[in-house]
Amino acid sequence: MLPSKIVVVGGGAAGFFGAIACARVNPQAEVVLIEASRQTLAKVSISGGGRCNVTHACFEAHELVQNYPRGGKALRGAFARFQAQDTVAWFAAQGVQLKTEADGRMFPITDSSETIVNCLMNAAQAAGVELLTGTAVVSIKQLLGNQFEIVCKSGEKIKCDRLLLATGSSRIGYQLAQELGHHIESPVPSLFTFNISEAKLRALAGISVNPARLRLCVGDQSALEQTGPLLITHWGLSGPAVLKLSAWGARLLHEHHYQATLLVNWLPDFSQEQVRQKILAVKNEWGKRAIALHRGVDLPHRLWQYIIARVGITTDDRWAELPNKTLNLLVQELTLGKYLINGKGVFKEEFVTCGGVNLKEINFKTMESKLVPNLYFAGEILDIDGVTGGFNFQSAWTTGYLAGTAMAENSADTNLKVKIQN
Repeated sequence: MLPSKIVVVGGGAAGFFGAIACARVNPQAEVVLIEASRQTLAKVSISGGGRCNVTHACFEAHELVQNYPRGGKALRGAFARFQAQDTVAWFAAQGVQLKTEADGRMFPITDSSETIVNCLMNAAQAAGVELLTGTAVVSIKQLLGNQFEIVCKSGEKIKCDRLLLATGSSRIGYQLAQELGHHIESPVPSLFTFNISEAKLRALAGISVNPARLRLCVGDQSALEQTGPLLITHWGLSGPAVLKLSAWGARLLHEHHYQATLLVNWLPDFSQEQVRQKILAVKNEWGKRAIALHRGVDLPHRLWQYIIARVGITTDDRWAELPNKTLNLLVQELTLGKYLINGKGVFKEEFVTCGGVNLKEINFKTMESKLVPNLYFAGEILDIDGVTGGFNFQSAWTTGYLAGTAMAENSADTNLKVKIQN
């Protein structure tokens, strides 16, 4: 392998993984990682509430791709080369053990994102990666011979033979990609909570239901559904089911200014007729009891009181006095309750976008641009985003690894069979 200079722009998960892979595969290469801020791996630090949700225990490529509202098809081949199981093995080789939680999310056994940050920093240093922090890139010029000249805000100019853009969802990253000839799918937020301005619902903040089935109706479309844990918050609804819906409906919701209708089935394990029979059984057996105090289904008590109030049942009403019309409304409310979404909230401190570099312009065997030789992309700058649960980091590890390996081998035709570098 010939000595060469390789620059990675972006000090996040994808950038570090790409730089490390490149420096390990080709120790003769001079690998420089440039980060605009003083702190690298910022999103890694805050991920998973400070625990870092490294990946997800989904080890079949065809299953893994189903967790990506955008980019799943393109990632299928990439995951055949480096997927979640390879991520687990990579970190294990660095002495970092991961554990799997009941929902499939994988964290370091230390439950600290600092473990992952230190691991990547140490691996980069050991591989000889030069780290330049506080160095903002303002433009990139393509030179003769398929080289690049990177112009920094300080005025410094850096020339390189190969270039990896791993700038996340930053505006400057998209701008640099466009200036080099790439098309950008308009970035919009993904993974967010739903604002619902119903005060009595918000008063139930902290109550969760698992599972609940949600159907999102935006404009005249109502095809999006998710089933899973649902959490009532001070601003509306959150939880895994909502976050997954927000990801799949990200563009549609953005186009409609986050105005939509959410249909909630609080009892998805039962058909509507089964719920009706449950309610009728309680009415027949406990006719003298107050409806508000003797709920007929397995829901939190305060949530039950809220739901019956929505259909006009008071705290004094008895089961025996419940007219059929109101009973039908109650069944409808339990299985198809209607809630108006009037905005979005932020999911913790983690910010994910859909949009980015058009995937048709990328060779997913190497992550090299099809338009600009020796230009590579990895991570969230691409039009790829996953649902919550470690999937966004997995696409960063995969695309970073493939890009780094390909840059080191300097051949779009190289067989990129994954080898864990010790």
